[in-house]
Amino acid sequence: MNSDNKTACTFSGKREKRMPVGGQAVIEGVLMRGPQRWGLAVRQQNGEIVREHWDAVLRTSSFWWKCPMIRGLVIMFEMLKIGIRALNRSAEIALGDEETITPLEFAGSVAFALIAVIGVFVALPVWLAHLGGEFWSLSETWKNVFEGLLRGTFFVLYVAGIGLWKEIRDVFRYHGAEHKTINAFEAGVDMTPENVMNYSRIHPRCGTSFLLIVVIVSIIVFSIAGHGSLLWKIMMRVLLLPVVVGISYEIIRAASSIQKLGRIILWPALSFQYLTTREPSIEQVEVALAALEEALDRPLYDRSGGEEYNEFGE
Repeated sequence: MNSDNKTACTFSGKREKRMPVGGQAVIEGVLMRGPQRWGLAVRQQNGEIVREHWDAVLRTSSFWWKCPMIRGLVIMFEMLKIGIRALNRSAEIALGDEETITPLEFAGSVAFALIAVIGVFVALPVWLAHLGGEFWSLSETWKNVFEGLLRGTFFVLYVAGIGLWKEIRDVFRYHGAEHKTINAFEAGVDMTPENVMNYSRIHPRCGTSFLLIVVIVSIIVFSIAGHGSLLWKIMMRVLLLPVVVGISYEIIRAASSIQKLGRIILWPALSFQYLTTREPSIEQVEVALAALEEALDRPLYDRSGGEEYNEFGE
């Protein structure tokens, strides 16, 4: 056996010490984050898988990564920035769309999205909770609980609604492929598509789980924010969002490190993933594996029927 085969077997077998990896689904593909770089894999309309990568910020060397509460915000902004870049690039690869948007168009799209999110998931629940509180003579505490329930309901309905579109269902399948691949990798098994297919499409560090935890934590944080006018409440909720995000990240981080107890704590968020993921095909798992290989900069399984590996195992 040559040295390349030895290296690949070590990386795909149980002997390797696994490091945490993460990712997200994109259009017809998957984005993965390794210790030192991001890996993107997208399947083109002709069936070929296109791979790309770029350097990642080393979190362990960052001062902000060591600061509880703050590191959650840093990671969120990093994921938003990289996620938008990956989505745009995946659309170009998968759909053959070579047109690029101008900085002004991009800024307008982001501004519109932020206004829509604040309007639907912040302002609307506050307003409806205010009306409901007046109608049923609710205390401020119960108004906050009602507001949180409305926000959670809107979020679940939104995800369920977009899941009715075929294009979004395809993204959810790649989301499932991403989770299966990470679960198999962290379990230390041989990373063949067939093995990966046997793993769960649910993962405790999922970003959608994080968003549901944000909704739950917001009920508590907003309850201690005090009382005021309707406009004041909306402004306070926007200002307190970083606090909610920071607390939510620390909960996810702590719960994912204590295994069985963590799964009990995160049960509502984990159950929510049955909406945001679908069972993938083996071809979609192949794309997720390609993205992880690109992120780790090494092959994970032999595609050549026992012959020598090349740099990316193709």
